[in-house]
Amino acid sequence: MKSVVLDLPMFGFIVATRALLGVGLGLALSERVPDAQRKAAAALLIAAGALTTIPAVRALRRARYVARRDRTGINYDRRLIGASRFPRRGDQGV
Repeated sequence: MKSVVLDLPMFGFIVATRALLGVGLGLALSERVPDAQRKAAAALLIAAGALTTIPAVRALRRARYVARRDRTGINYDRRLIGASRFPRRGDQGV
């Protein structure tokens, strides 16, 4: 599982980006709004969603890098993953 560390404003920005694209596509496929208005609004929402996707992807990549970098702290050692524990006092009889 990949860890991503995002602050609340960045998470909201990413959700809003996805929502713009979704609403734009939904509006483009609907038939309740008059044709000219629907096409203009859908094109605007899809364009805004697509353009704001670029900074959102950059933020996600940066967040994954920060999460990976933070994992290498004092308590993390790759060599110990899957290693058996050291014997403790009283384990000799086992």
